[in-house]
Amino acid sequence: MYRSLAEAVRDAEARGVSLSHVALESESADSGRSVADIRDALSRALAVMRGAVAQGMTGDLRSSSGLVGGDAAKLRTGPDGPLAGTPFRDVLARALAVQEVNAAMGVIVAAPTAGGAGVLPAVLTGLADARGIPDERVIDALATAGLVGAVVADRASLSGAEGGCQAETGAAAGMAAGAAVEMLGGTPRQALHAVALAQQGTLGLVCDPLGGLVELPCVFRNATGAAIAMAAIEMALAGIEFAIPADEVIDTMGEIGRSMDVRYRETAGGGLAATPTGRRLARERLVQIKKSAD
Repeated sequence: MYRSLAEAVRDAEARGVSLSHVALESESADSGRSVADIRDALSRALAVMRGAVAQGMTGDLRSSSGLVGGDAAKLRTGPDGPLAGTPFRDVLARALAVQEVNAAMGVIVAAPTAGGAGVLPAVLTGLADARGIPDERVIDALATAGLVGAVVADRASLSGAEGGCQAETGAAAGMAAGAAVEMLGGTPRQALHAVALAQQGTLGLVCDPLGGLVELPCVFRNATGAAIAMAAIEMALAGIEFAIPADEVIDTMGEIGRSMDVRYRETAGGGLAATPTGRRLARERLVQIKKSAD
């Protein structure tokens, strides 16, 4: 397993191959599975991602608390805003859709976690559909995303309880940005800068779920994370380079997470969860859930 994205990029450049190529080879060596088997697993994950997007877009889902649901459909069919008809708006809708499925206890792919699961499928499937990119290349992109996620997990954390939402939605934004740059024809080095550009934009992001439920603000943070990933993709493909290497950005995220007050690490003790409205909504919804269970 690679412990450094810079090392993976060096290997890919030296051999003239993509990041997904070295990612698949590394995973095959570590797991003892063939590359074909790994690609089959990624293909199944992609099918689940597409299914979650489609289900969430219907607007029929509501979470058990009633706090979230139906907003992806509003973006899909609602009044035109300044981004109407663009892949950007579609990606935002897809991110909400997957998280609404998650909040309604549907089937999703943790990418890298349930709390950040909307970003990667939204960005990859949204851009692939907009550009007519075949699934084989999306599967390659998922392999690249897995490489990025594995390095983040090793150098920092993917847990909101350990590192705040920067470790979940933030990591997802980095994974999506790097993966999409490769999928769109970018170089391994451009993908590396995309990761850095995305994750620097989420440093310090707290995890503050109302009532401890993965609903508010989690669902909407995924749309924000997807937007950050899209910005990073656009900048990286334009040739913009971030001065701080991606590995150092990831290390910084880990350091920030370790020093973060416990109130901001998934305990619902701070941030938006601790606002007067947040506490009121949590009390009301948790009472409602308890009544439904009884």
